[in-house]
Amino acid sequence: MKRPLPIRRKVLGQLVGHAQRHPHRECCGLLAGRQGVITRAFPAENVAMDQARNYEIAPQQIVRLMREFRERGLAFLGIYHSHPNGENVPSPRDIALAYCADAAYFIVTPRPYATTPVRVFSIREGCVTELEIEIQM
Repeated sequence: MKRPLPIRRKVLGQLVGHAQRHPHRECCGLLAGRQGVITRAFPAENVAMDQARNYEIAPQQIVRLMREFRERGLAFLGIYHSHPNGENVPSPRDIALAYCADAAYFIVTPRPYATTPVRVFSIREGCVTELEIEIQM
């Protein structure tokens, strides 16, 4: 396992809350922070045709969010989405569409009693490695 990925506790809560507000469709967004610590979640609109099984962020929205990161002095660190109908592990589609090799891929379950509601993965060239989450205040 790679070194733990630091993320603020409030951000984890925001990811779970976002997924639980939309339990029957995939939610999604980008994650940013400073010095390798994820400090902010930026929810995005899911524009996929089948939102129960897929997510897609419009290119214009990605450009807008990246501009906002730059203006706030934040670094892009990850992408998150939920899996309302299955385990929170990367699907074959998630793996095939993982274009950002340096990004952390967070997958959230909306199920209220999940043992591990948020999991994070590195996905590079089709290889998936689960990462450890280091919760920070």
